[in-house]
Amino acid sequence: MDNKSEQELLDIIAKYFQEKIFDNHRINVIKTHSKLKSYKINPILVKYLSKILEDDFTPLGIAKALYYPRVLGTSINTSFGTRIQNMFVELDLAQGSLIKGMDIEFEDKVDGRKKWCQLKSGPNTINSEDVNPLLAKFTTVTNLARTNAINLNNSDLILGVLYGDESQLSQHYKEIDKQFPVVIGNDFWHRLTGYSGFYEKLVGKLDNMILNMYSHDFFKQGYIALAKEIEESSLFDFS
Repeated sequence: MDNKSEQELLDIIAKYFQEKIFDNHRINVIKTHSKLKSYKINPILVKYLSKILEDDFTPLGIAKALYYPRVLGTSINTSFGTRIQNMFVELDLAQGSLIKGMDIEFEDKVDGRKKWCQLKSGPNTINSEDVNPLLAKFTTVTNLARTNAINLNNSDLILGVLYGDESQLSQHYKEIDKQFPVVIGNDFWHRLTGYSGFYEKLVGKLDNMILNMYSHDFFKQGYIALAKEIEESSLFDFS
């Protein structure tokens, strides 16, 4: 990715988002999430959820109860961080880290030092019970570096948060930031790409792309197909 202008890099990353995240999500909606066998079903809860969604216990109500949280939440949120991590490596913005507990390594374009980074998606994506294990992991890396005479200090180990800004960081992130830098949003993308304001420009470009995206009504196709399977399944009695 050497010598790419800011605009070229924006275009390349936006295309990656479209093909690897958005298009892949839509393919999985039809290929996997519209299939009854892909769900573990709680028969009591799905009846309740069907009732509040459709005011009845129906195949369509069951389908929506299963399908909506999977397609609108779990499936794309779970894969988001991994996809972005792969993108950084595939586009030569970073390398996969050889140090256990770190996701990527890259040259910080602001201070010129090598950074070892664990990635998180957003400013509220860790819980209180995550704090001590993360601190322990970073401390282990620090001790390993000293043992192997690697030129590394605490500011070279960072927790990179892909979206949001500093004011949105949860208290759990702030606790980690007391010992190891939590770098979020524009600051993170600036250090990674070398372009100040890159994050805001990328969000704007993605917003425009999404608003002009033709969805082909794939969402409705998915839950209708799932409802048909449910109607024909022996798991439910709608009589």
